[in-house]
Amino acid sequence: MTIVLPRIGRRRVLLAGALAVTALPLASACTPEPAPEQADPLEALLTRAQADTALAKATAAAHQGLAAQADAVAGDRLHHVQALRKELDRARPARASSTASGAPTSAAPPPVAGQQNAALTALREAVAAAEKEAAGLVAGLPPYRAGLVGSVAACCASLREVLA
Repeated sequence: MTIVLPRIGRRRVLLAGALAVTALPLASACTPEPAPEQADPLEALLTRAQADTALAKATAAAHQGLAAQADAVAGDRLHHVQALRKELDRARPARASSTASGAPTSAAPPPVAGQQNAALTALREAVAAAEKEAAGLVAGLPPYRAGLVGSVAACCASLREVLA
């Protein structure tokens, strides 16, 4: 007995591939967000980014020799604050009104070490801790959020090099 398989043309294969690629983002877009009563893991990253921004700005103000490096850290971490806040507001629109500003909350500036080397070490440790925290979250997040958090981790790794 001979089995005759239907002939599948090149166009059908290409069409099937295109449909599969189109369906993948739709499937990942339907990933569940954290329940309202659960703490969103991005909230801790946002809080850390806000603290790092404030620390970097205070370090730049206190130590002119570190100003360029600290300003680079402050600028990048402020971008992280804005991106994380935007994602949190998207995921939980009801809470968006309480986090409408893109800037860190106005609290007293963090204490900065009096010696320049100690201040640089503190900034390096803060960026390394942020990198480790973000990298640890990537595997458990939906694809879009994993990309966002992965880019935060990668940026923090590059900031460590800026502070080297």
